[in-house]
Amino acid sequence: MKVSIGSKIIDGPYGGGNLFVRNLALYLTKTGNCVTYNLDDKDIDIILIINPLKNSESATFDHLDALYYSKFINPNAIIVHRINECDERKNTKNVNSQIMYANQFADFTVYVSKWMSNLYKEKGLNVDFSKVILSGSDINIFNQNKKEYWNKKSIFKIVSHHWSQNWMKGFDTYKLIDDLLDKPVWSKRISFTYIGNLPHNFLFRNTQVLQPLSGTKLADKLKSFHGYITGSINEPSGNHHIEAMQCGLPILYINSGGIPEYCKDNGVVFENNNLESQLDMFITNYDKYVTKLKKYTNNSDRMSKEFLDLFVNLIENKKTIISSRSTINSIQAYFLYKKSKIRKKINKLLSILKSKLSILKKRDL
Repeated sequence: MKVSIGSKIIDGPYGGGNLFVRNLALYLTKTGNCVTYNLDDKDIDIILIINPLKNSESATFDHLDALYYSKFINPNAIIVHRINECDERKNTKNVNSQIMYANQFADFTVYVSKWMSNLYKEKGLNVDFSKVILSGSDINIFNQNKKEYWNKKSIFKIVSHHWSQNWMKGFDTYKLIDDLLDKPVWSKRISFTYIGNLPHNFLFRNTQVLQPLSGTKLADKLKSFHGYITGSINEPSGNHHIEAMQCGLPILYINSGGIPEYCKDNGVVFENNNLESQLDMFITNYDKYVTKLKKYTNNSDRMSKEFLDLFVNLIENKKTIISSRSTINSIQAYFLYKKSKIRKKINKLLSILKSKLSILKKRDL
């Protein structure tokens, strides 16, 4: 099987979508499949659209490239669209409309949570040809080997981490934790560390802040803590809490987005208005959640196997899938594709021009 994934892989800390591509590609390759990241080959079986947004820095092709390929190069290729983004996540305005437009050209859709599926269903997307596949992290890196557990005598060490500096990643919650540490009753009981980027002009008073980490360095650091907190709002899935749970950290998680689907039974759910009482319950029941996490299996191998099984099933049923495709004709597909190519060239030229103007301004200063 040959699978084309529409994203480049970026080294170092970058975000959950990048990790998904890396983990899926590794699994497909080690199970004897061929992975490419473009549409140059004429014998692609599965085209996986990752990010169809116009301003995507990581996408190697989009929905219109996939449409053109299926119309003019290889009509037997199956187009799968993985949806892990929405306007609700970062309070944007045009993400949902772009994703819904792109989705009309997909043969099948994978959502990263039931919450994500329900959100788009309510907005009018047909979810009949779709399924939910929960995300997972690399078990070879994020695991409980050499995990440090709380001895009940020392301060309970809490951590969170994000690549994004968007406020909705949970900084309302993290500020509340920071404020709690003004109280001696809490500063004698817990500490809080944040790993990652901070919003512009935002500073903690009582929280240790570390630079973004990834891979083994991140896993080793997470294992040195006792508990994890995520306050991320409207998160479709997220990798941060998965990485923490795979490292054996019980989760104090906000009741928002798809996060409860991932964290249920492995910690304590909270709202910002009851955070203090839920934090107390979380620490009190630490042992119970540590025991449950020893059986945690929601890793990237499980996720990738679900994708592989789906791809095999889609290929086995491709005649039915192809016969039920959108009725868009070849002329429409051709002009949509050419229009997209022109737009991309213009955007690239504008980006180069903007960069040159920025350099000239710096020289003038």
